[in-house]
Amino acid sequence: QVQLVESGGGSVQAGGSLRLSCAVSGYTDSRYCMAWFRQAPGKERERVASIDGDGGASYADSVKGRSNISQDKTTNTLYLQLNNLEPEDTAMYYCAADPKERICVYCGGGYCSAAEFGYWGQGTQVFVSS
Repeated sequence: QVQLVESGGGSVQAGGSLRLSCAVSGYTDSRYCMAWFRQAPGKERERVASIDGDGGASYADSVKGRSNISQDKTTNTLYLQLNNLEPEDTAMYYCAADPKERICVYCGGGYCSAAEFGYWGQGTQVFVSS
């Protein structure tokens, strides 16, 4: 049973930074497609960034250039660094994983559906004030 536990959310002022963490356990193959999604009240869940087993990453246009997704396979931890935060970044942030690596290929091409991911964390809240 794959388990994902996020941490690192909080309240920051616009222009600030946060690093979100996701502790992953229970998977036998680290070549999963891993991703960060976010969901603001009244909006659909949207992908923020994703990374494949080789470290290939892709980002949503809304965060490109001010975010970085990374993974530490020695500690089985996924990270999302968010810089120059904007009030529009306020959302619940979720860590997601799935063994189908092709999902990361689709995400890189701009077709990234939350429905494709089989494992989810409980989320960590990010609030950005202006």
